[in-house]
Amino acid sequence: MAGNPHQLEISRLHEFEEVQIAFSKMWNLSVDMEAAQRESRMQNKESDIGVRRASNKKHHQNLQSIMQIPETFTELSIRMFDALDDSGAGKETVLERRRTYLRRELIEKIALQLRGKNSECFHFGSQSEGTTTPGLQSNIDFLLSNNTIMTICEDWKAGMNNLLMLRDDTTPPQQYLLQVIKPYTPEPETSLTHDMFVRKDSGQILLSAERWKNHIAYEARDQGEVFKNGPSVSWVPNWDIVNACHVRKPLPEIQHWIDRCRGKHWPPVQLLEAARIAPCFLVPAGHPDSDYKREEWRLSPNLIERMLIFSFNMTQIKCCIVLKLIKKSLFANIVGDAITSFHCKTIMCFTIERTHPSLWCEHNLMFVLLLCLHLLRRWLRLGRLPHYIIEGVNLFDGKLSKLLQKRLLVYIDSLIRNNLQDVFCIGIDNIGCRLQACSMRHTVQAGALRGVLLHNSIRLLLKFECLKRLNNALTVIKHKLSSSHTTFEHKLKYIIHNCFECIENSTNTMSKTAALELIKHFYALHISVQSSYYLRLQNVLDSENIRRVRYSLNSDVASSRLKFASMLYCSGHLQAAVRVLEDVERRYHSKVKAVCGYRSIQGDSDLKVFADMLLGNTDNSEPPFAFCVNFLRRESHCAPFIVLFEMNRNITEEEVAQRRYNEKLWMDSAEVDALPFLYYLQYLTYGGLGERGNKLNALRNLVSYMRDDRHHIILYHQETALNLLGHCCEMEGDYERALNVYELSLSIRDTNNAANWHVRRVLRLISG
Repeated sequence: MAGNPHQLEISRLHEFEEVQIAFSKMWNLSVDMEAAQRESRMQNKESDIGVRRASNKKHHQNLQSIMQIPETFTELSIRMFDALDDSGAGKETVLERRRTYLRRELIEKIALQLRGKNSECFHFGSQSEGTTTPGLQSNIDFLLSNNTIMTICEDWKAGMNNLLMLRDDTTPPQQYLLQVIKPYTPEPETSLTHDMFVRKDSGQILLSAERWKNHIAYEARDQGEVFKNGPSVSWVPNWDIVNACHVRKPLPEIQHWIDRCRGKHWPPVQLLEAARIAPCFLVPAGHPDSDYKREEWRLSPNLIERMLIFSFNMTQIKCCIVLKLIKKSLFANIVGDAITSFHCKTIMCFTIERTHPSLWCEHNLMFVLLLCLHLLRRWLRLGRLPHYIIEGVNLFDGKLSKLLQKRLLVYIDSLIRNNLQDVFCIGIDNIGCRLQACSMRHTVQAGALRGVLLHNSIRLLLKFECLKRLNNALTVIKHKLSSSHTTFEHKLKYIIHNCFECIENSTNTMSKTAALELIKHFYALHISVQSSYYLRLQNVLDSENIRRVRYSLNSDVASSRLKFASMLYCSGHLQAAVRVLEDVERRYHSKVKAVCGYRSIQGDSDLKVFADMLLGNTDNSEPPFAFCVNFLRRESHCAPFIVLFEMNRNITEEEVAQRRYNEKLWMDSAEVDALPFLYYLQYLTYGGLGERGNKLNALRNLVSYMRDDRHHIILYHQETALNLLGHCCEMEGDYERALNVYELSLSIRDTNNAANWHVRRVLRLISG
């Protein structure tokens, strides 16, 4: 173990992962039990409210006599429960969000390992917890963990970036300084050998949190505009990306919290046991009132916090969501964004700990919400909101000034006195309108997505975004492979081998599924590269080469099959290519959504797009997605000749310098949307078979597709599709029209566009 210090961290994380999965299953069972009575509802919601109110009347009267629950709260609770279901916060959607983000997390983690990065990564926050709705527009929280931290000097490991946690009586709670220890001797660093290091008054060399963030921002300068927000340094819109360090050993702050919670009804024992071995993180953020706020790092028990949220039942989840809706719709008018989602989660945890579990049921939703607001009011009066896990922290510090605390206290007093009637003023997700009357639920906001349609639209959106991240990860790894021309196949085999090792070493089914997903794509690339090599040597593809392709055909609805058809076309198997193309055409119905890893189109992630995929779709299966078709240079003999120009789309070196970071990852390969490539391949293949009628029909389909403005929201490589159309015009002998098409392509993108080559060629043809 001493020879491989990182293996200790991996084993601890795997141990924690198993406990977390078991805990998640326990949560699912509790949710199923709670939801069982709701799954048998009648369609008429008015009568359903009456049935549920009557069935709970006796229990509710007992609670009312003890706790003075307002009489109107039962009906309002049930209406709010239903309104949240209709707004994308039902049980199925919550679970779908969690599954998707855990899967994304695992794919990102494996992809980092395949790129040789010894990093862990996690999705935290509302999106991965499922405590959000479309209207809340929650950011995506992503944490990368790089260095491991020493809690005592004996933790030192040779060859690693060793950082020792420091604190004294003057250090604010939750904050630490990180002293730099030499990598090859267990002695403190004495020189400022890096721009991120600073010297403390005592002479100790520290890793500065602020300089760490500045360094990350500098490294990411080519990836787009960089935004700093607290510990986050992000270059991706709507993402909070935190580069953190993870702590190797249990900390007294966490053990103190575990001891405090023992014997209580919540958190449960299983969660406390999982928390005992869960890694914590140090994120680059200082205390606003500290003398060392630019150097300090904040202790963040993100994994424990995620487990706490995962243990919530559906009433608790919805109460948390309503708190966030109130925060964003009502509190924001008074304090702006000073109250955060983390404040809401903290309030929830304290309230759950201090109330009896029997209170957390559907018809008490508004009452438990009232309890949360009472608790917040108490803390506003005290001027102190404690951290749920780490003792001594005031979450109002640096967020909510004394003046804003007083203003918010006045409003919450009013909100409580009015029995929460202001919830009818929540405009997000049309909550206020949905609450007006159950009889209005089917007519409120005509045209708005709701209920089952909204759930399925969110499900498709989550799938789409997951596939985009998968495609993104694949593109980065392919680019890294292509950078080494002499060892491409060897490295590709090594990557596939590492993916299989991930499967063998993991006890987590979801991890195995993520690794298999990556293997499928890399295996398809391996077959294509090998086939290109055979075709370069003018060898005919035999049945064994063709047979192996079938293992990768189900990566998506079209792209893998289109590459197979292209391979067959280039090897002269035209009849076989036609059969594959006909199969793709049958599969590629009007509800298929294109997916591109690096290009985005404004509006392509709107829920309305995914609702349209569902409307009118008679197929009960999930409407499929189609990746863009990509050919690396190593696959060039499996692609039609004209596609090779896309691998050399620049005329000058200056054009290459103009490419943004993301474009540099894929612009040396050929990339085209699946459907235009389908029509282009049909045109070539039918032409090769002498079937003039089918050939012209394929050309008409391509022209019709390019002229239809409705397709522009799903056409990511419009200029490349036009280049294929222009080449068809060339082959028809219509050079003037071909020139017009290429010039249209250049009007979309005038540099780094293969149309520049095509225009020169056509002008030579026209001039004779």
